[in-house]
Amino acid sequence: MKELVPLNQHVILDLTEDNSEEVTSSGIIIPDTAKEKPQWAKVVAVGNIENAEISVNDMVVFKKYSGTEVEFEGKKYLLIPYADLLAKVVETESL
Repeated sequence: MKELVPLNQHVILDLTEDNSEEVTSSGIIIPDTAKEKPQWAKVVAVGNIENAEISVNDMVVFKKYSGTEVEFEGKKYLLIPYADLLAKVVETESL
């Protein structure tokens, strides 16, 4: 079995996209090349980071042009420095 393991202070994010076609209200299909890439993803692995504020399965927001995209066993991942993470998505109770 193979798996990706981040080195140093890197994080691996899952970029595997929903392959469903996006269609406008008038029926025009928007191709993948015209879609803007999301700036949030799920954490798959965390490297050797002291006092990391994230863990596996957290949803995070990252800098727009950061990291290196790789494809591994049919899935797309983003290897990104921990410092390029901007926020963690957390569930809160509504008031």
